[in-house]
Amino acid sequence: MAPRRSQDADRKLESGQASQSANTGLHPAVYIALWIALSSSVILFNKWVLATAKFNFPLFLTTWHMGFATFMTQILARFTDKLDSRHNVPMNPRTYTRAIVPIGLMFSLSLICGNLSYLYLSVSFIQMLKATNAVATLVATWAFGIAPANLRTLGNVFAIVVGVAIASFGEIKFDMFGFLVQVGGIIFEALRLVMVQRLLSSAEFKMDPLVSLYYYAPACAVTNGVVTLFTELPRMTMADIYGLGMGTLIANAMVAFLLNVSVVLLIGKTSAVVLTMAGILKDILLVFASMAIFRDPVTFQQFVGYSIALGGLAYYKLGAEKMGALLRDLRASLCG
Repeated sequence: MAPRRSQDADRKLESGQASQSANTGLHPAVYIALWIALSSSVILFNKWVLATAKFNFPLFLTTWHMGFATFMTQILARFTDKLDSRHNVPMNPRTYTRAIVPIGLMFSLSLICGNLSYLYLSVSFIQMLKATNAVATLVATWAFGIAPANLRTLGNVFAIVVGVAIASFGEIKFDMFGFLVQVGGIIFEALRLVMVQRLLSSAEFKMDPLVSLYYYAPACAVTNGVVTLFTELPRMTMADIYGLGMGTLIANAMVAFLLNVSVVLLIGKTSAVVLTMAGILKDILLVFASMAIFRDPVTFQQFVGYSIALGGLAYYKLGAEKMGALLRDLRASLCG
């Protein structure tokens, strides 16, 4: 009977139930809702700033986010204990230059491409394209020899590619440049994740998202700042800043920073599996939010394609066994 009880406990931990019973604080659903709200808000806020408010400076916006994150993590490190785990990371100037800076560069490029794509594509279509992140990361792990190539795994993610392809052909406001920029952002993000995986293969470099931001943000801010200096600043004036409003810029950066804090809370109170499922739910809600707020047209063909892609993504990340366990837990919660 003991092995059976152990399996049940593991299954409850993966679904977030164990966190609820072991913790007398807020219900895990609160942390899930908080993360979904902040994650969606960052995307919709950035889209509004860049496209609707006509603040056509995506590189500056990314630099501002990373500079703000650097400032906030330094404040937290100095006056709170939220980043004390950084002392367990064997960081020195040589390690930072060889490991953190390249990751920061990939992170920076992915953010730049992500923000730039908002000028050309709808939020709903961008979210559909982001479903291929898992495929790009999988191929990158094979290319860098981190994991052996597996045709069966490739077959599992084939549904994601097919679904996104169907959705792409059904996109009304298709823009080739925006599409290529978003694809570039997906590739850069995949390379970043592979570099992070390689760095974290040693247990001594284990970092939560907030500690990671503490190290990556300065590298990203400097990288983005140099690029912005030669591209956007020459045509940017204080009138552009005042036109948008400093309060809007600060609020935008604060929401982006709080998103990283919410990731730490969500994983700490539930599990990485719950984060995966919450991400899929967030993507679905974003598509509907984009339709309501920005009047982005979404065709029936896109709905079909995106549904196929999301189903393939859930199956790839969780597998049949975990998906079945989550469904059983959900049914038990509803019935109970």
